[in-house]
Amino acid sequence: MPLKVLFVSSEVFPLIKTGGLADVSGSLPSALKSLGVDIRILIPGYSAVLNQLNDLQYIASIHNLPVIGDAELLLGTIAGSLIKVIVIKSASLYERDGGPYSDVKGNEWQDNPIRFGILSKVAALLSGSETPIKDWQPKIVHCNDWQTGLTPAYMKLVENTKAKSIISIHNMAFQGCYSPDFVSTLGLPEAGFTIEGFEYHGQLSFLKAGIFYAAAITTVSPRYAKEIQTAAFGFGLEGLLAKRGDEIKGILNGIETDEWNPETDPYLIKNYSASKIAGKKQVKSALQQQCGLNIDADAPLLGVVSRLTHQKGLDMLLPNMQRLLDAGCQFVLLGGGEAALEIAFQAIATQNPGRASVTIGYNEPLSHQIMAGCDMFVMPSRFEPCGLNQLYGLAYGTPPIVNATGGLADSVIDTNPASIKNKTANGFVMVEASADGLLACITRALDVFRNDAKTWQKIQKNGMSQNLSWDKSALEYLALYQTLMQTI
Repeated sequence: MPLKVLFVSSEVFPLIKTGGLADVSGSLPSALKSLGVDIRILIPGYSAVLNQLNDLQYIASIHNLPVIGDAELLLGTIAGSLIKVIVIKSASLYERDGGPYSDVKGNEWQDNPIRFGILSKVAALLSGSETPIKDWQPKIVHCNDWQTGLTPAYMKLVENTKAKSIISIHNMAFQGCYSPDFVSTLGLPEAGFTIEGFEYHGQLSFLKAGIFYAAAITTVSPRYAKEIQTAAFGFGLEGLLAKRGDEIKGILNGIETDEWNPETDPYLIKNYSASKIAGKKQVKSALQQQCGLNIDADAPLLGVVSRLTHQKGLDMLLPNMQRLLDAGCQFVLLGGGEAALEIAFQAIATQNPGRASVTIGYNEPLSHQIMAGCDMFVMPSRFEPCGLNQLYGLAYGTPPIVNATGGLADSVIDTNPASIKNKTANGFVMVEASADGLLACITRALDVFRNDAKTWQKIQKNGMSQNLSWDKSALEYLALYQTLMQTI
């Protein structure tokens, strides 16, 4: 009988997306299904989700939920996919203008602890003896990030389920810490509000609950699994994480190769491959034209697709921008975030017409075109649990320029004589996370790009020839599931 797994997430591509969590939640379940896992996704019923799912039908009602009382469960499928999605329909909680976490002005929803407490509660209910879905009950509940962090606590302390829980940490920086009043509001036992539970500096911590009570913990890269056990990356929970260190497994994310493939990408004016890489030049020319840049095949085109936050390290790029542009580089950015960074990058574009382009916001076609049309991809994150954009860069023959942290260090091999010789060089890695360190790394990349076309093409092909799909990672998750099943 196939193993039944409930995959719980606050966002899933292509239904709704704010970041990499959505990409993982959209592609990992598909990879697991191809391995024979009977997997279903549980997601809040945002308006965008309800509008996009196919064959949506009512399957059950849930009563006596904290705060809201009743909710309906609907079942549908993602277009072009066989993955079944369970939706929590509660208009008062989820059907609003704005995003999954904030309103149209970017202000966080004040009732987020209720919205994601209910998501966690429903996930736990579906795995327990009182499940409202009688014909499908999971043996594994796979939770993702703080929004689902209360699920293992509910499973262990309230529902007393036999199913096993996993919490996957995509970013330790976001922990879901709220007033202790929500302990009783959400129907959690007061006995759990201790240091040996979900209490964190006088607050209820969703993520700590997941880390403390889950049967297994994963992170999205091997290096990040070790980094979060240190003060530099643990964000105050490094002690608990170190205590469970032997149980934390780092599994590097893959990418959805049906969505991210330069040979088939519908957003590109010309498709190309490692063996026919010349087509990339046409994509570059089209991108230059689209973004108002000078059409110049020889100008090194640097690309960024990113949230503009301190974590992503792009403030280290700002002091170098004018120097790089004056040296003949071009620059294209797509992203949004901190107002000061948005304004600073927009000013650079205004002052450098034909050489710099900045688009604030989210644009899926443009993100593909930047990834394919640029010569190199700049991603100097101060910390990066896994990162997907550097993997997209590798797949598209756009060598990444990265900081040596987390999944960036696990996936990008610095270009040097040894790595060129053994055919592993696929990008450029900063020696230190600083403006000077970033400039030195970009300068090294520019030197190869301008002066050694043969080596540059080798670097491109090394990245493009890697298997970046979910195949290997999905097998690792399946092995973890099977190990947990032995303890039931």
